[in-house]
Amino acid sequence: MMDQIFDWCVGVLVYWAGTLGMTYKEINVWVFVILWPVLTVVLIGVIVLQQRTIRRLSKGR
Repeated sequence: MMDQIFDWCVGVLVYWAGTLGMTYKEINVWVFVILWPVLTVVLIGVIVLQQRTIRRLSKGR
């Protein structure tokens, strides 16, 4: 089953690489070296902001 999931993911990357006029290696770098870390940092920022908002609203009770 793990092989099937991997093959499907590679197929998706190959499809998008072709659609965007890139190679598989280029799309792989964009996804796992650029987009994923940026998204992770953004989501951590959202969590921190939400925690601050919750604390601020909780103190108002």
